[in-house]
Amino acid sequence: STGLTEDQKEFQKVALDFAAKEMAPYMAEWDEKEIFPVETMRKAAQLGFGGIYVKPDVGGSGLSRLDTSIIFEALSTGCTSTTAYMSIHNMCVWMIDTFGNEEQRRRFCPSLCSMEKFASYCLTEPGSGSDAASLLTSAQRKGDTYVLNGSKAFISGGGDTDVYVVMCRTGGPGPKGISCLVLEKGMPGLSFGKKEKKVGWNSQPTRAVIFEDCVVPVGNRLGAEGQGFSIAMQGLNGGRINIASCSLGAAHASVLLAQEHLTVRKQFGEPLANNQYLQFRLAEMATRLLAARLMVRNAARALQEGREDAAVLCSMAKLFATDECFGICNQALQMHGGYGYLKDYAVQQFVRDIRVHQILEGTNEVMRMIVARNLLQG
Repeated sequence: STGLTEDQKEFQKVALDFAAKEMAPYMAEWDEKEIFPVETMRKAAQLGFGGIYVKPDVGGSGLSRLDTSIIFEALSTGCTSTTAYMSIHNMCVWMIDTFGNEEQRRRFCPSLCSMEKFASYCLTEPGSGSDAASLLTSAQRKGDTYVLNGSKAFISGGGDTDVYVVMCRTGGPGPKGISCLVLEKGMPGLSFGKKEKKVGWNSQPTRAVIFEDCVVPVGNRLGAEGQGFSIAMQGLNGGRINIASCSLGAAHASVLLAQEHLTVRKQFGEPLANNQYLQFRLAEMATRLLAARLMVRNAARALQEGREDAAVLCSMAKLFATDECFGICNQALQMHGGYGYLKDYAVQQFVRDIRVHQILEGTNEVMRMIVARNLLQG
């Protein structure tokens, strides 16, 4: 909490307390039984965590990107998978709040901020992952409606959520032919694939989202035709900070678990904590965690201030934090020895849940491309 305001320290404390009492005791059960903890998330929404950086007039908390990062890091110490879904939900609500008209904001945002309803972000397709601008899901305009055909892959919350923020092609090839539509569960022609079996992130369902002559009112379009790719990318800048923050929380929890294990576990007649090699590794883990945290918070400030370098700083922070924090969690597991590989010990779940953070919200290879392009154009 070094360098934080009194308000930020209070947000952090509230989120840490919630994580410790309402999430950590159930983390393993949610993982094992693949439970989507709807009621727990609604309790979090009562604390203002359903629309953290959404404007207050539609039920949001109106907090900054830095405040948001602090909250997601704290919540992630209790359950990284659930917090990561909440971060995606928050990104979707922010997109509707920011790019929607007044009617759309008032229709969708209040029930999403309270988490009475949940949202999913639909960009990735079976044939377009990193190359998002090549997406093929089409939306043909017919009078006051669009008719959607296509499918989305790897959608967090898919099938269990109520609102789908969908990027689709209304024009020609490339990013300028993409628009953004908000769909609601129950619309004719909207269906879902089987629930995916995943290594981690098991407290949130993942399914394909399928559109077969799905009719959507033109009034459900966010922004103008052709603005969808820009909306998607602006959402992802914040999403990258959010997911990096979730990685920080998992790494923070893993450092504490390793610290405790080294103190308790004895080998060769003395605690592991007396072993200088392990002392050095623990010191490195704490140092890398702090460096990652500072990078994420710096990028969050840049995004909040609308700085020109915000997008590249978000990419750098996402790349560095997700890589480093996975390494920290993995090292914490190693320090546990064979116990770390048992599901009775929480450290293995942090390793499994955090691994995907290097892939989603733009793979870390794409983050390197963004940073390199910025440097070479500069």
